[in-house]
Amino acid sequence: MKILLLSRYSNLGASSRIRNYQYNSYLEAHGFRITVAPLLDDEYLKTLYARGRIDWRRIFGSYCKRLRYLLTSRSFDLIWIEKELFPFTPAWAEVLLSRMGIPYVVEYDDAVFHRYDMHSNKLVRVLLRSKIDIVMRRSAMVIVGNEYLAKRAKSAGAARVEYMPSVIDLERYPLTPQRRDRIFTVGWIGTPVTAQYLHLVHSALAKVFHGGRGRLVLVGSGQIEFDGVPTEIRPWSEETEIVDLQSFDVGIMPLPDEPWERGKCGFKLIQYMACGKPVVASPVGVNEKIVEDGVNGFLATTKDGWVSALSALRDDHDLRERMGSAGRKKVEANYCVQVTAPRLAELLRSVCR
Repeated sequence: MKILLLSRYSNLGASSRIRNYQYNSYLEAHGFRITVAPLLDDEYLKTLYARGRIDWRRIFGSYCKRLRYLLTSRSFDLIWIEKELFPFTPAWAEVLLSRMGIPYVVEYDDAVFHRYDMHSNKLVRVLLRSKIDIVMRRSAMVIVGNEYLAKRAKSAGAARVEYMPSVIDLERYPLTPQRRDRIFTVGWIGTPVTAQYLHLVHSALAKVFHGGRGRLVLVGSGQIEFDGVPTEIRPWSEETEIVDLQSFDVGIMPLPDEPWERGKCGFKLIQYMACGKPVVASPVGVNEKIVEDGVNGFLATTKDGWVSALSALRDDHDLRERMGSAGRKKVEANYCVQVTAPRLAELLRSVCR
């Protein structure tokens, strides 16, 4: 079975790496032949994260390259698309694939439709507000990472909607014992784009760490200022991220309760839990499904709620171990590629059949 994977990013892009690439070795070993063609390369993301600006010349070249791949689409049994073919253009390419009888599967781990229907520019809202609905409706199958995205796909008229959580590979996440003799460490992993959410818990962290009672470790955030919060910032790399996660005592995921954030898939929570770490998160979107309050972590809404949850974990090593163990078991049962890869393979086969 020959599949053309039209992902959004190269390996530096978390969504493509997690939702697509980590499955390729399994799929290749089970009868699939995957041709990978990312839209945007690692250099694009490096420029975006470092300078905060879009390289339009690189984007134009990327669109031309994708168009050349689409001209070969009839030589594949299935097209596997991450989000959309050409961002900020109408869904002409997806409609054309559909009319030519070329089946495509489209996958979402973000509420990308809100980039259009809630855009600040009225012209974008008018022209593209229904774009993702059209992409979903024309697809052979929509794969989503949470219920919020599934609801949108169903309302758009998608013929088939399947749930597939964002997951980790257990073989990359060995458990390590927690040390009792180190300073209490609260950790966060992400990108400079999502680091903005950390300001939601700035004052709570300052109170929990007051008097030298803890520190914050940020992986992949870029430079960020936190007055009153002892902070260590580390660059992200695929080679070191597991070791960085293992250095945490608690992992956090603060989010505002807004439409875009309700579409997130909680991957960092799954990473923390895979390392046997308790978590504290905002009860937004899929976070409420991943975090069992009082079992594998805490859900916190207010400043007092964050302070209470983090203080309890700071002061009770045994509580951290119990919650961390519960989180790891949940990942082993529901949120690992060892569980989801066979199901993804069958979903792709079923579309071709």
